[in-house]
Amino acid sequence: MPSSEEPASRVYGGRSAADRRAERRERLLTAGLELFGTDGYAASSIEKLCTAASVSTRNFYEEFASREALLMALHDQIIERAATAVAEAFAEAENAGLRARIELAVRAYINTTAKDPRWARLSYVEVIGVSDTVEQHRLAWREHWVKLLVTDAERAVARGEASPRDFRLGAMALIGAVNELVYHWSIGGNQIPLDSVIAEVVRIATAVVSDP
Repeated sequence: MPSSEEPASRVYGGRSAADRRAERRERLLTAGLELFGTDGYAASSIEKLCTAASVSTRNFYEEFASREALLMALHDQIIERAATAVAEAFAEAENAGLRARIELAVRAYINTTAKDPRWARLSYVEVIGVSDTVEQHRLAWREHWVKLLVTDAERAVARGEASPRDFRLGAMALIGAVNELVYHWSIGGNQIPLDSVIAEVVRIATAVVSDP
């Protein structure tokens, strides 16, 4: 039986099959961000996603095993951007004081994840409580951030800016505070200035690291 898959080397309309497939994947990602970030994950069926992306259901399953897989791919895109922004902020503030480093890192993370209201809703609202698979995905990212925060807190100890202790619980509490505050900002229609959210997180983060 011949394969139903389009040969990657076949050229049609000046574009290879691989190019067309990449374009379809990008359209699905765009449709997922729009629908998950506005109507919500639960209201966005695969049929709606395919209609918005102008692809067939077969095309969808060629790219993503499920709606969950699409949600996680989008979440990865957003959080990877945030991770890059935070790394750049820490590098920029290498020689700055504790509070200045914290503020630059917090501002980089929140401004990135909330740059687009759809990103904020997807990252802080829609990714919560979907399934065990998505929860494990979210917790893996949380562990990444815990390790990063603990590393910087231990750097503060080495610089004499903080007292030595186990920072893991404080890091998890800080992540929870960020999630809840930006969640509140997102579902509240962005009525609270994002700078106010950032300022509150900076106060909490500074206390987590510097308090004995």
